[in-house]
Amino acid sequence: MSTNTQQQAEQDWNLWREERNATVAAPYGPLSLTGTHWISDFPEGRIPAVPGQWREDGDELVLTAAAEDGLTVDEKPFAGEVRLTADRGPIEASRVACGERRLVVLSREGLWAVRDFDPGSAARRAFRSVQATPYDARWALPGTFRAYDTARTVRVENADGVERGLGLGGEIAFVVDGTEHTLQVAVEPDGSLWAVFADTTSGNGSYRFRFLRPAAPAEDGSVTVDLNRALLPPCAFADHFICPFPPPGNTLPVAVEAGERNRIDN
Repeated sequence: MSTNTQQQAEQDWNLWREERNATVAAPYGPLSLTGTHWISDFPEGRIPAVPGQWREDGDELVLTAAAEDGLTVDEKPFAGEVRLTADRGPIEASRVACGERRLVVLSREGLWAVRDFDPGSAARRAFRSVQATPYDARWALPGTFRAYDTARTVRVENADGVERGLGLGGEIAFVVDGTEHTLQVAVEPDGSLWAVFADTTSGNGSYRFRFLRPAAPAEDGSVTVDLNRALLPPCAFADHFICPFPPPGNTLPVAVEAGERNRIDN
């Protein structure tokens, strides 16, 4: 890598770091999630600290509320009954709100939940920055993507202790200090890749696992595996996310001393 190319790569990384910190600290970023409430845990439909009554009805969630609950639906004061489907857009665009809080409807594997995002959360108030190792060009590695003949699903434990399926579309291969390593990856709708991985620093200098999101591979399968952009998963910022743990084979036997490492609070 030429000096100019390396300088540009480092500048791009610094910009990425600024954008990451801004995203994490945003009013409805991951630090604002104060609860993921599964409706099946509340057969009477009353969720502590969440106004209204919630019940499942097939492929919809039904919310019943009185005026004194202080809810809005579609930005209008709400009283009565409304049928809801899962929110798909940005958190701030969710249909149900309570003041500045956003009550996001989630559907996962046939189960319904309400997520409570509060810009005034203690975690958001305490957050200072994301700790990251300074950019090092040695960790921007050439790699090769190898697609599987057919997509695979493996069962992995999630951060909430529940085992769920994780879809995988192939693997990326790259070399660290003369030894080839591979990571199994999911293929996103836009063609980009997503890996959940751990390494020998996980839980010992870095969070217990991290994400990596390489861009879409070229037609010949070539892809840049830039471990400088290893990401903390959402559950590093709030306990109420259900992040998947690394699938079997995605724990690297090397110390990846690059990328995001931990959350720093005041």
